[in-house]
Amino acid sequence: MVMLSKICSRSLSRMMKFLENASRLLTEHLFRDRIVDTNRRYHFKGGVDMGRVYLCIDLKSFYASVECVARGYDPFKVPLVVADPTRGDGAITLAISPALKELGVKNRCRIFEIPKQIQYEIAMPRMRKYIEVSAQIYGIYLQFLSPDDIHVYSIDEVFIDVTPYLKTYNCKATDFAKILMNAVMNKTGICATAGIGTNLYLAKIAMDIVAKHVPEHIGILTEELYRKLLWNHQPLTDFWGFGHGKAARLAKYGVYDMQGITMLQEALLYKEFGVNAEFIIDHAWGRESCTMADIHNYRGKSRSLSNSQILFEDYDVDGARIVMKEMVENLVLELVEENLYAKGISLYIRYSKDCIPATGGAMKLTQATCSIKKIQEAFGKLFIDKIRIGYGIRQIGISLTNLTYEPDMQLSFFEDPEDDEKEKQMEVAMVDIRTRFGKNALLKGFNLFDKATGIKRNTMVGGHNG
Repeated sequence: MVMLSKICSRSLSRMMKFLENASRLLTEHLFRDRIVDTNRRYHFKGGVDMGRVYLCIDLKSFYASVECVARGYDPFKVPLVVADPTRGDGAITLAISPALKELGVKNRCRIFEIPKQIQYEIAMPRMRKYIEVSAQIYGIYLQFLSPDDIHVYSIDEVFIDVTPYLKTYNCKATDFAKILMNAVMNKTGICATAGIGTNLYLAKIAMDIVAKHVPEHIGILTEELYRKLLWNHQPLTDFWGFGHGKAARLAKYGVYDMQGITMLQEALLYKEFGVNAEFIIDHAWGRESCTMADIHNYRGKSRSLSNSQILFEDYDVDGARIVMKEMVENLVLELVEENLYAKGISLYIRYSKDCIPATGGAMKLTQATCSIKKIQEAFGKLFIDKIRIGYGIRQIGISLTNLTYEPDMQLSFFEDPEDDEKEKQMEVAMVDIRTRFGKNALLKGFNLFDKATGIKRNTMVGGHNG
């Protein structure tokens, strides 16, 4: 689914900031009045003349809200940060409570960026807890909906095709959204926001932009309303799928909003963005043809497994090689667990403070394999070929690419097929032991080196405290 990145004078800088804030507050005041009036006038009835109706629900400041509820706090009143203080003041906050956002703190800032005068509580991330609560909330949705009409977009966000349910429950889309949001609040104490749209993209934008400006936290968009309310909305990075890179490339042509995109020649957009121009043009007009059935029926042409690790300090070549070996072994065991074989690999290396551009590359394997030995050897060669010696290394990313369910039967005069079979049996046994007793139940010598991170990361979930 396609949907859904100084001013020299201090006094001048402060003045510009004041004007920017004043302009934003005025815009929000006017914008809110227009949307509230619009929400009163537009009520979607599924299947009448509006076509399909989609709902996008997001759990507000999810991680922080879970931690607040667990402590008996109101997330809208208690300033709380979810972050790992053991990583230092430079640690990124995974979430902040709505109360802290009201004080001007931005989500996913670093701890040292929070103003010293603000008093707040810090909570260590508990990823397993968040997964459990997310699963509980998904179970709440299933009390009202079929899983065929739900797409789980992330741990705290879902898309729903509500078209058939409006007739079943004999209610408006806004009323049905409230039913789901209230059910989540009553059973978990977590507040949700929602967007309603005549396609999946509009539902997402209604939630991301419109819902923030209305008291009930439910935004509504049709293509007509989208062009009326948001064609001139800035910045473009507020829109789903628009990062700073895309916005900068459009700025070259004097385009800073969606209406500006519609006024550019399509040939120019295709020249600048290639095939992605099709989606940019459609979304500029508020169009999206993808349906829930398309999402559930989608199968990628190729498949891959990947893992990336940001290091806590600058690593030299030898230390980085140890970490890469740990990552490769874990990823290959995932490959074995899914009974897959890799035909290619890729490597990404980012250096300290972006002192030089990141390096990396890809390599085809001589045959589809799940052999730890062979894949480690391939990564070792790629690492030596692509590493820049003398620069601190801060991130390593690896991928196993072009996966298949069938191994290559190509034989070599220098290899014994029985050796491959014995190694595969050993890997299957390793997977079984790790599944039953934990990833740290089996370790190798390199896991015990000072610079190794595998033992610690094996206790984490998604790179964060479990």
